[in-house]
Amino acid sequence: MEWFTAPDYWLSRILFQRGLAGLYLVAFLAAALQFRALIGARGMLPVPDFVRAVPARRAPSLFQWRYSDRLFASVAWGGAALALAMAAGVGDAVPLPVSMLLWLLLWAAYLSIVNVGQTWYSFGWESLLLETGFLAVLLGNDDTGPPVLVLFLLRWLLFRVEFGAGLIKIRGDRCWRDLTCLHHHHETQPMPGPLSWFFHHLPGPLHKVECAANHVVQLGVPVLLFTPQPVATIAAGLMIVTQLWLVLSGNFAWLNWITIVLALSAVDGSLLVGDDHPQPGAPLWYVVVVCAATALILFLSRGPVRNLLSRHQAMNRSFDPLHLVNTYGAFGTVGRVRDEIVVEGTDEPDPHPGTVWREYGFKGKPGDPWRLPRQFAPYHLRLDWLMWFAALSPGYARDWFGPFVERLLEGDRDTLRLLRHNPFPDAPPTHVRARLYRYRFTTWAELRTTGAWWHRTLVREYMPPVRLRASVGGRR
Repeated sequence: MEWFTAPDYWLSRILFQRGLAGLYLVAFLAAALQFRALIGARGMLPVPDFVRAVPARRAPSLFQWRYSDRLFASVAWGGAALALAMAAGVGDAVPLPVSMLLWLLLWAAYLSIVNVGQTWYSFGWESLLLETGFLAVLLGNDDTGPPVLVLFLLRWLLFRVEFGAGLIKIRGDRCWRDLTCLHHHHETQPMPGPLSWFFHHLPGPLHKVECAANHVVQLGVPVLLFTPQPVATIAAGLMIVTQLWLVLSGNFAWLNWITIVLALSAVDGSLLVGDDHPQPGAPLWYVVVVCAATALILFLSRGPVRNLLSRHQAMNRSFDPLHLVNTYGAFGTVGRVRDEIVVEGTDEPDPHPGTVWREYGFKGKPGDPWRLPRQFAPYHLRLDWLMWFAALSPGYARDWFGPFVERLLEGDRDTLRLLRHNPFPDAPPTHVRARLYRYRFTTWAELRTTGAWWHRTLVREYMPPVRLRASVGGRR
């Protein structure tokens, strides 16, 4: 069945699978290190409460049948260990059925986590990792050439990621159409990186060039993925360059990196290193499985296609509980100003106008104006990201902000591990409050004079001082 495989893509498959395994490793590590405070048995949004309210058919997961923090930790750390092994090449060292089973275990384990993760796992890159991970199950290993059908499905996924993101922009905020969005985006994005200050201060005309280039790469270049080589490889290369630019300019968890990994699958390896890598033909059972799965994916794609064609295009939506086929997109609207929630505590028994309040420091989100933003991506700081949404609207924080404050008042160790700085190392505070500040990047002159990367001004109170005996859930 010579039509079934594409031997020239053996290098592309290796790069794709090893890169994907590395991203699985990051995702499982983030789950293992953060889950207790976020969704653990005593977390802000406990899994046991969720599974009692949501049936398994809507959110299939191992934890629908049994949950304990120990079991969750075992799944997360076990997934990290398996991902590390796959990144090291174990998938090519075992028979084809075993390799497929190992990829399936990675996908099923992470699906079990995402489907009980609630708002902490509501980001588009969670579904993207699962959809890509399912296709990796079908891509095979060194026992057979890469299947043409799966390579097509990977390009179809990459097309939807890029084209969907381009459409949501051109249909959304006017600033994308007049090429001015990047006058604001580097400053107002959810989690700036160490170079974001410098990107923000690029000349205005260059920001317009960035915008225009983004439209070309997201709306025009994806079509070229379905053209003959070497055009498809050139298209993939342009996408990779664009994603690396985004990696430098901000922190978007593994979104940019998984897009790069997907683009690698479209690169014709024979153009780089020749085609002297012999690979055996595909067994019949494998051909049947891949053909059936391809038919299923194409059938399920009707939802994303309708969404792409709709004037009311949705961003980052799953069309089935297994996250097999999803729709993607980001930043249909770009903020013009940046508001940040600053959480403070005091150990005084009765706050008064002269009370000294001490600020909690977060790892990734802006806080201390003199602290240069750090690079965390592809790692995902879930609390920091949700704090950005909470500053946009209290509705985004209705379910979890009260429990978060309560755990600060309790001095909960798991919650404090999510933070960079705890101003109360000896005993928890008596009161906690939250205030809303407006942040902007300093100018070159301000940076030279003060050494501060941010300038902030108080907007209003976000949550009045509360103490442990009070009910803090839902207050602001």
